[in-house]
Amino acid sequence: AISLAKQADVVILCLGTNARVEAEGRDRRNLDLAGYQENLLEAVFAANPKTAVVLMNAGPIASTWAQDHVPAILEAWYPGEFGGTAIARALFGIDNPGGHLPYTVYASLDGVPPQNEYDVSKGYTYMYFKGVPLYPFGHGLSYTRFEFTGLKISPEPVAQSGKISISFDVQNTGELTGSEVPQLYTHQRISTVAQPIRSLRAFERIELKAGEKRHVEFMVPVKDLAYYDVTRHDFMVEPGTFDVMIGASSDDIRLRGSVRVGPTGNAPKSSVKN
Repeated sequence: AISLAKQADVVILCLGTNARVEAEGRDRRNLDLAGYQENLLEAVFAANPKTAVVLMNAGPIASTWAQDHVPAILEAWYPGEFGGTAIARALFGIDNPGGHLPYTVYASLDGVPPQNEYDVSKGYTYMYFKGVPLYPFGHGLSYTRFEFTGLKISPEPVAQSGKISISFDVQNTGELTGSEVPQLYTHQRISTVAQPIRSLRAFERIELKAGEKRHVEFMVPVKDLAYYDVTRHDFMVEPGTFDVMIGASSDDIRLRGSVRVGPTGNAPKSSVKN
C-alpha cells in the first residue's frame, strides 16, 4: 500500500465495516475503525498526503485522525450495486453531494451513557449530548457554500392554538449548483420539566444554482412544540419563551430568534430553567 501510494497522483482509500463488525445482535466495543485500518490510513497518508478517504459503513465511525489530517472524506454508507459509479461521480465533482447526517457521530464513547441506558435524556443524541461531537446531527458538506439571512418570526406573541411563521433567505454563494438542508430547531427556556437542548421541528432540502437566493418559510403549529407530560399522560404546550434556531446542522446555527407562546409568556409555577 505504501509503495502504491508513493507512485500515485492521488490515493482513494476505502475503509469501513462489514457484517462481521456491525450487524443486528452484535455490539461494537468502540467507534474506531476496525482492525488495522487506522494503521493503514496513517501509513498511506504519510506516503501521499493527497489522500481521499471513502467510508463504507452502516453505523457511525469516529474517524478523528482522518478528520484532523485527511483533506477529503466521503461517507458512502453501504452503497449497493451502483455504489462505485456514485462514489466516482461525487469524487470527480460530476455530482455535488448534499447529504446531511441523520444521527450524531461522537468523537469517542467518553461522556456517552452506557449502551444499556435507554433514557436519551441521560446524554444521548443531539437533543441531550453536552459534549463536542465529531460530526453533529444534520451535518453535511458540498462543493459550494450557502448563506442564511433575514430571519423573520410572526406573530409575536403567538396563541397556544396558533401557528408560527418562521422565514429566512438562503443563498448559494459558491460557484456550483448545490443543495442545502435548512433545519429549524427550538428550545423552551423555562418549563415544569427539563427540556432538550434543542429539538428539530422542520427541515427542507432546496437546490440552488450559483448565486441563486430562495425564500424559505416554515409554518409550525404551536401544538408541535408540545412535550409529553407523564403526570397527565398527555402532550401539552406551556406558555413561555422558545428560542428559534436556523442552521445547516444542530451545531452549525446561522440564525437565532425567539417567540413567546401564550397571552403573557409567563413561566409556569415550579418551573425549571433549561
